[in-house]
Amino acid sequence: MKKFPDFIPPTKVDYLDRGATLHLRRCLLTAVDDPRQEWSFDKEEIRIGSMDDNDIVLRDDTVSRYHCRIVQDDTGYVLMDQRSTNGTFVNKVRVREAFLKPGCTISVGQSQLRFNAREEEVQIVPSRADRCGHLIGGNARMREIYSIIEKIAPTATTVVIDGETGTGKEVVAQTIHSLSPRQKGELVVFDCGAVPPNLIESELFGHEKGSFTGAMMSRQGLFELADGGTLFLDELGELPIDLQPKLLRVLEQREVRRVGGAKPIKVDVRIVAATNRNLEDEVRAGRFRQDLFYRLSVVRLNLPSLRERTDDIPLLVSHFLANGNYNKGPNGVPKIRGFERDALLALQNYPWPGNVRELVNVVERAISFCDGDTVHAHDLPDYIRSAKPNARPESVRPKSHGVSAQPGALASMMNPGEPAPKPPDELLAEGVTFKDAKERWIASFERDYVNSLLRRHNGNISHSARDADIDRKYFRKLMRKYDIEAAGAAGDDDDE
Repeated sequence: MKKFPDFIPPTKVDYLDRGATLHLRRCLLTAVDDPRQEWSFDKEEIRIGSMDDNDIVLRDDTVSRYHCRIVQDDTGYVLMDQRSTNGTFVNKVRVREAFLKPGCTISVGQSQLRFNAREEEVQIVPSRADRCGHLIGGNARMREIYSIIEKIAPTATTVVIDGETGTGKEVVAQTIHSLSPRQKGELVVFDCGAVPPNLIESELFGHEKGSFTGAMMSRQGLFELADGGTLFLDELGELPIDLQPKLLRVLEQREVRRVGGAKPIKVDVRIVAATNRNLEDEVRAGRFRQDLFYRLSVVRLNLPSLRERTDDIPLLVSHFLANGNYNKGPNGVPKIRGFERDALLALQNYPWPGNVRELVNVVERAISFCDGDTVHAHDLPDYIRSAKPNARPESVRPKSHGVSAQPGALASMMNPGEPAPKPPDELLAEGVTFKDAKERWIASFERDYVNSLLRRHNGNISHSARDADIDRKYFRKLMRKYDIEAAGAAGDDDDE
């Protein structure tokens, strides 16, 4: 008889030189009376009973309709009786809930099943599809991630998603949840970096009335709200180190204790976490607990940046045009049909430090600036159009922001050898957000640039637009935007 190990490690992914490999934990159940009857599962929950919608259907009058279930957690398999009429037994001992050891016998009514588990190594083959759930992209790296998600979504495995800001980590969490048995439960999202540290514990674990100043009533935490579903912890690396042991305790014991509460509350929650930090570096620096790191790092998905999969940009743009509300007219018909080749080429040349999130913003901006039903390169921001193929973010960003309203800034921009100009002090003042500062700085540049070209060409709009290498209509739009009048516009015969 084949000997099974006493402990089967949870499902995990290893990234090796030969590619990603999935170590899949499987549950095996064999009928004791007929060993030819065998069931194999890699899913999170296995239901046993006499009804046809169970995973294992036993035609036995002593078996209840929904007799019991076997649930996979990170430490093994747990058998739970579902208030059956005749009870559930493990090695002849009646149980309500019990951990299963490989080789044990489960008695369900008059039927007996032998439980075993094993680890199966699966080489990940990229999916043939160009999308998975809410994820879009036909790049090989993305299709490999699709295959992993399809394998791990039905399990209870904890997942950590690594990737730069804007790569779509929350979309991955949504996809895992929607493909899991928990899809009917809630997907609760918590951003660890968006809540003041002194409120995080109350947000996650809840609190009792009077437990602190302002606690006027008892309140459920996010773990309780996500019971039966999935809790997505975004920016996990921002979690204060003094709260990390409490999170570890919840993951290990599957119960929470509210702030000011004495009674632990059982929760059934799957954890999906995301971070744009390198957690190994955080552990070495003492900012992240090593035990929590190992407890979470069961399956880790590494999302590629957009500059690593620029071949997906046309597909992403098509999706945004078809589904974005910003591209819908009053009657619901899309305002923009598509992007011309020159516009797509410019998008693929840009290094995208903000990843897919930045691409969405650029597409929305281009739609608002486009006069026709097709976006051309001149409808894109200047810093996008000026990007060179394979340019790194460091070499591109100074071009996109290296201008200001300061005297001599335009001349500095025209001479690449000059140092990049410093933003005016008012843009660096306290309370000015990055977005506002950037927009005001770019607006100052556009106004100075248009005025400079018009002066150089004595107010001739056609010559100015040609010198700038942008469409004449777009040049006029910039003039209207900044209320600029050209002295020679009336005599600009070839402009009309």
